[in-house]
Amino acid sequence: MDRHPLDRFVRVRGAREHNLRGVDVDIPRDALVVFSGVSGSGKSSLAFGTLYAEAQRRYFESVAPYARRFIDQVGVPAVDAIEGLPPAIALQQQRGTPGARSSVGSVTTLSNLLRMLYSRAGTYPAHQPMLHAEDFSPNTPQGACPSCHGLGRVYDATERSMVPDDSLTIRERAVAAWPLAWHGQNLRDILVTLGHDVDVPWRDLPKKVRHWILFTDEQPTVPVYPGFTPAETRAALRRKTEPAYQGTFTSARRHVLHTFATSQSPLMKRRAAQYLAASDCPVCHGKRLKPESLSVTFGGLDIAELSQLPLDRLGDVLTGGGEGLVTGLTEERQVAAQRIATDVLDRVHLLRDLGLGYLSLDRATPTLSPGELQRLRLATQIRSNLFGVVYVLDEPSAGLHPGDGEALRRALGRLREAGNTLFVVEHDLDLMRHADWLVDVGPDAGELGGTVLYSGPPEGLRGVAASHTAKYLFEPPPARARPARAARGWLRLEGITRNNLQGLDAAFPLGTFCAVTGVSGSGKSSLVSQALVDLVATHLGQDAPPPADDESDEPEVRVATRGRLRGDTAAVRRLVQVDQKPIGRTPRSNLATYTGLFDPVRKLFAATPAARSRKYDAGRFSFNVPKGRCETCEGEGFVSVELLFLPSVYAPCPTCHGARYNTATLKVTLRGKTIADVLHMTVDEALAFFAEDAAVERPLRLLQQIGLGYLRLGQPATELSGGEAQRIKLATELQRVQRGDTLYVLDEPTTGLHAADVDRLMAQLHGLVEAGNTVVVVEHEMRVVAGSDWVVDIGPGAGSAGGRIVAAGTPEQVAAAPDSVTAPFLAKALPSAD
Repeated sequence: MDRHPLDRFVRVRGAREHNLRGVDVDIPRDALVVFSGVSGSGKSSLAFGTLYAEAQRRYFESVAPYARRFIDQVGVPAVDAIEGLPPAIALQQQRGTPGARSSVGSVTTLSNLLRMLYSRAGTYPAHQPMLHAEDFSPNTPQGACPSCHGLGRVYDATERSMVPDDSLTIRERAVAAWPLAWHGQNLRDILVTLGHDVDVPWRDLPKKVRHWILFTDEQPTVPVYPGFTPAETRAALRRKTEPAYQGTFTSARRHVLHTFATSQSPLMKRRAAQYLAASDCPVCHGKRLKPESLSVTFGGLDIAELSQLPLDRLGDVLTGGGEGLVTGLTEERQVAAQRIATDVLDRVHLLRDLGLGYLSLDRATPTLSPGELQRLRLATQIRSNLFGVVYVLDEPSAGLHPGDGEALRRALGRLREAGNTLFVVEHDLDLMRHADWLVDVGPDAGELGGTVLYSGPPEGLRGVAASHTAKYLFEPPPARARPARAARGWLRLEGITRNNLQGLDAAFPLGTFCAVTGVSGSGKSSLVSQALVDLVATHLGQDAPPPADDESDEPEVRVATRGRLRGDTAAVRRLVQVDQKPIGRTPRSNLATYTGLFDPVRKLFAATPAARSRKYDAGRFSFNVPKGRCETCEGEGFVSVELLFLPSVYAPCPTCHGARYNTATLKVTLRGKTIADVLHMTVDEALAFFAEDAAVERPLRLLQQIGLGYLRLGQPATELSGGEAQRIKLATELQRVQRGDTLYVLDEPTTGLHAADVDRLMAQLHGLVEAGNTVVVVEHEMRVVAGSDWVVDIGPGAGSAGGRIVAAGTPEQVAAAPDSVTAPFLAKALPSAD
């Protein structure tokens, strides 16, 4: 019997969203359907922009208009008709909610169950009344520690945080927390007037003097003689020479706290925050709850201690529904304990099946990868027991080690077997092979894509010659076979202690392409993106990069890496971390402005006869400057339309119709194109248009070579994925003249990339190594690892079961390591494999 009778299909007719070319396609329900294709081919436009958007629109038509105002809607898709479409739920990749209070426990709702468990079945001290569940939440006034307001940390400036190098003198900026430029020099000049020695190492100053300079609340005003030596200043004071001005002293701590509390500048606030040291709250000792709540235990642990356990160990504590842990309770409370503990265990087992057993409930969501966060949401949906729903997922395999792929496929299978449909946008070849149905979109990106090349069972794709997916799905080309490059030296990290790394020693070969592998949560990012980057940045005298999410209102105090950097450190003169953080947070930031290619474009327009005759300079062609932009929309290209009982919608500006510029500016053309036309071009189109303009052609060619030819020059930063943002940063970096002394660090650069695009990206990264640089990547894509020169495999497990180097060597050597979870997957990807 046919598993998918015709009445069990979703029928799409005339889909035209983004680059889709009037797509007609039938997709089965009650099946695992994978949408494949190169980056920018249109698969997300079909799955999310068309199918999910239409399902959501239909649902909202049944919602009261008043309620619709409070729901974010994705808009009406450009499609003629869709039949047979059930309600849909989207599980997209997105960063965790910024802020210190969002955690794994709150995302999975497990924290709610634990609070109920402690309230109803906890062991209370004698004579303490029973507490409610909200008394065990640090996010409520009833439960929060009164001292730190539920944050668990208190912040202050210390001598160590404000004076990182005590071998420097005050004149050499030993007090790093003081402001830069004139303001800092002013404070140093005031100290000279006050008679302090600014030319001896900080550590040699009397302790009383050091304490006064850093912590006093006194603010004396004294005469200042800028540029005078200490001897000349003393002479001027004796003679009562007229000073340049009267200066008021401010201690370093006072400056830091005042700036952090009152500055309106995010940059200034962030700079002040780096001189604040976090310490555990002296009242709750970092546990965030009031003392009465922490006095209640279950299994001998308070709720904060239980929340700090990895999910793997949490399951062990609760096994048996709390049997043996609830002795002495009334029968009613024993029943409650076992019921709640069983429910928690069911959820914990599911999270462990998804490869997330290394996480703890108190882990903050901003520290999770988008892939981890999506799998947490996936577990929540599996538990919801919904029936007849379409789940639309965006690369659930992102950030997942191949060894964890089977657990993900089992979880997706559970959703399907419960009577649901799964539409998955995915690049993972294994997940495609296990799908019931493949929809391959392409053949290429942008204007050269938007067509459904194939829709059917995976095996049928084998005969589709135009499909890039088919080439890799059935007979993937091997990783590039070449001799491994020899190291030109070594960077050695010694005694690294960070997260689950405890006293780890590691070595990275210079002048090579080095891949760091291991299961999710093994400690790869802790070693590379945190420890290696922090120590090299400190060695180079750079500020370490800011944390992943800097929108939080809480002070972002960096966790220090303990350890030492040794080896051939002089060979590294520059550090570049290419991460997946957004390139901008507003639509005004876009591909053209970020890469810098918009500057020479505007100069070309300013050099045209029409612009010169009107005396237009390059600034006239910026949509951020009043003289050239459309004043109705202020250069945005769209306006917000208020719809009374419905959510506000954005419509093209009625004056410039989305062009962003005023009429006078648009009268100037370059080879028949206005500046608005140029912003609307894709990288591929612009490359042909600017072929003779070297300053524009070079960055465009790099963007094309790195697989971003489909993006529009004016594409807002807010519309870019993390992987696209990372590749734009890399293309911007590739424009620099290569000096051969740079360390490039990338965390999963292949995220969101089709296998064909991965090969293009790797060619660029290997080009950096050929130029004499060092590239270190954290990576799960085994074809990338197989093509590297050196592999460092972390593990063997996740969390406390990881954090050790299991194997290090050439890809062939690591593929033969007996204790490595990575080894069998790497062996399959090596050129020598059959």
